[in-house]
Amino acid sequence: MTLLNLQSAFGICVLLAIAWALSERRRDFPWRVVFAGLALQIALAVVFLQIPFMRDGLLSLNAVVEAIQFATRAGTGFVFGYIGGGPDVPFQITNPNAMGNFAFQILPSLMVIGALSALAWHWRILPMIVAGMSFLLRRTLGIGGAVGVSCGANVFLGTIESPLLIKPYLERLTRSELFIVFTCGMANAAGTILVFYSIILTPVVGPGALGHIIIASLISLPASIVVAMVMIPGKETTPADAGLGVEYHGTMDAVARGTADGLSMFLQIIAMLVVVIALVALANYMLGGFGDVWGAPLTFERMAGWVFAPIAWCLGIPWGEAVDAGQLLGIKFIVNEVVAYLHQAALPHDALSDRTDLIMLYALCGFANFSSVGITIAGVTVLAPNRRKEIVQLAQRSLISGTLSSLLVGATIGLMPY
Repeated sequence: MTLLNLQSAFGICVLLAIAWALSERRRDFPWRVVFAGLALQIALAVVFLQIPFMRDGLLSLNAVVEAIQFATRAGTGFVFGYIGGGPDVPFQITNPNAMGNFAFQILPSLMVIGALSALAWHWRILPMIVAGMSFLLRRTLGIGGAVGVSCGANVFLGTIESPLLIKPYLERLTRSELFIVFTCGMANAAGTILVFYSIILTPVVGPGALGHIIIASLISLPASIVVAMVMIPGKETTPADAGLGVEYHGTMDAVARGTADGLSMFLQIIAMLVVVIALVALANYMLGGFGDVWGAPLTFERMAGWVFAPIAWCLGIPWGEAVDAGQLLGIKFIVNEVVAYLHQAALPHDALSDRTDLIMLYALCGFANFSSVGITIAGVTVLAPNRRKEIVQLAQRSLISGTLSSLLVGATIGLMPY
C-alpha cells in the first residue's frame, strides 16, 4: 500500500468522523452497518476495477456511448441540419473542432436515453435489476424493503422517480429510512444522465468513462446508506415488495413519456448552464476588482480550490494537485456536477494525473447540490404531504450527507492500486 493509498484510508476515517459529528444521536453509532457498508464498497471496487474480465467488460461499454451518439446525431442532423451534425454544411470547414455544438449535438442524447430507459422499464428489464440490488442491500446492510427498492432504483431513476416507486410507504417510513432515501438520491445520478457524463469525460479518462460512471453509481449505494445511518441512526425497517410505481400503457407510451422526461432534463440543463456560467462569470468580474492575489486574478474557482483543497487531499490526491481538484469539488457543491465535469474536461492535460482524474470522476458523480434539494422538497412533499416539515428538514441535511457519500466513493477508489 502506497502513501497515497494510506492517505485515502485516512480520508475515509475523516469523512465518517464528519458524519458522526453531525449525527442526531452520536451514542448510537451503527458499527455493523459501517463495517458492512465499507466492506461492500471495497468489494465492489475490487471486483469491477481489479478483476480483469469484469473491468474490461464494464469499460468496453463505450460501444454503447458511441451507438447512442451515432443515433442521436442521426436525429439531430435531420432536425437541426449541419448545426446538429448533419452532412450538408453550406460553407468550407477550416476548423472541424469548432463544429461541435453542445446544445444541438450532445445534450439531445438525454431524450434518446430517456426513451430507452422507459422502454427498459416497461419491458421489465430494469425492475428485475432493481429487485436484485434491493435484495443485496437488504441482506448486507439490514435495511428495509421499501428503502432497498428506492435506493436500488436510484442507479436508473432520479431523485423524484425513485421515491415514487415506494409512494404507498412514504408516510410510514421512519425518520432514519426517509433520510436514507434522500441521501441515496443525492449521492447518485439517474441512468438517463450517465451516458451524458461519459460523453463529457471520455477525453479525460479514455473510452472506459461509462463503465466508471456505472461503477460509481453502484458503489454510492452502500456509501450513502452508511453516511445516512451514521448521521441519523435507526434500527426500524419498513418492509415492501419491489412494487412498480412507474407504469406505462404500452411501448409507444413508454417512448413518448421517456422522451418527454429527457426533454425536461435537456431544457433544465441548458437553462442551468446558461445562468450558472453567467453568474460565475459575473462573480469573477466583480472579484477582479480586488486585483491580483498571489500573482493571479482572484476568481470563484481559485477560492473554491483553497476551501476544498484539504478535502481533495483526504481523497488521496497529492497536495500539488489538491487545489485544482478542490476547485472541482467546490463547483460541484455550489453549482452542480455537470459544470464540475465540464471544468474537469477543460483543465490542461497536465493539471491532474490520471489517478486524480479517476478519483475526481467518482467523487463528483452525484446530484448533491442546492437545486436538487429544492427539487426533492417540491416532489416528495406532493407524495407525502403530511410529512412536509420533516421532508424539508431531511432534504436540506441530505445535501451534506449526499456530498459526504460521493466523497467516500472517491476515497474508496483512492484505496485501489493504480
